[in-house]
Amino acid sequence: MIVLGVTATNGIDQELAAILGARHVVVEHKLFPDGESYIRIPVDVSGEDVIVVQSTYKPQDKHLIELLIAIDALRDLGARRITVVIPYLAYARQDKRFREGEGISIKTILQTIRANGADDLIVVEIHKEESLKFFRGRAINIPSVYALAEYFKNMSNLLILAPDKGALKRAKIFAELVNGECDYLEKFRDRVTGEISVKPKSIDVKGKNVVIVDDIVSTGKTMALAARKALENGALNVYAACAHALLINNALDLLKNSGIKEIIATNTVPVPKEVKTVSIAPYIAKAIKELYETR
Repeated sequence: MIVLGVTATNGIDQELAAILGARHVVVEHKLFPDGESYIRIPVDVSGEDVIVVQSTYKPQDKHLIELLIAIDALRDLGARRITVVIPYLAYARQDKRFREGEGISIKTILQTIRANGADDLIVVEIHKEESLKFFRGRAINIPSVYALAEYFKNMSNLLILAPDKGALKRAKIFAELVNGECDYLEKFRDRVTGEISVKPKSIDVKGKNVVIVDDIVSTGKTMALAARKALENGALNVYAACAHALLINNALDLLKNSGIKEIIATNTVPVPKEVKTVSIAPYIAKAIKELYETR
């Protein structure tokens, strides 16, 4: 087995190779003067099982194209089985037509990855797991809550708070893992402007250590609103936990100014030093082993 790191792995490829006892290889990569990417597989992969690792954080389009080039090259070069690991999968939030005429971006991405030669797919905390139906192959979505809950396992008096009802399932699992309670806020997003508002809800958070858990923190507005609401209602401390801490623009400052004590994320994307991270690699490795055991 070969673990192949493409251009955006955040070190997860190295961790996976060590855990799996596999050979670790990194693509040869450079940019042409016009900005186009050059990808070369520097070893013989004929007859090999290859685990391709590429996260698709910003610049998303560049990282996706580099992944597709790598998959296609592996197929041409005779790789026996290609398992694609995408710790953070971009374009996943557009999973249906919210307004007439919209493209379904996650459908486009997953069908393209499959058509390019991927046999299996592993992702971490995709926005909606049912989106994986577009891949038309074996696909595994790894929840982040198990890795995140490890950080809080020794903390008492916990209330796990979902920033909206859609995230309540994740919060319930998290709460069970840390022996805490869970609740949610009601969130509304304007489909045209993107503005978010939170409907007041009676939540008993007084004296609690509140952990707000979500899949993605992008602008931080939803998480900051939830944090302020929890503190207004008497929370002792508020923590933010997420799979993918994208933290666009001034999101980090917004979160810190909302009163959040700590931000904890998995290592699917690079994060500022102020954000504490837990590794998702052991959970990806477990999924890879399960895939190969059931072949």
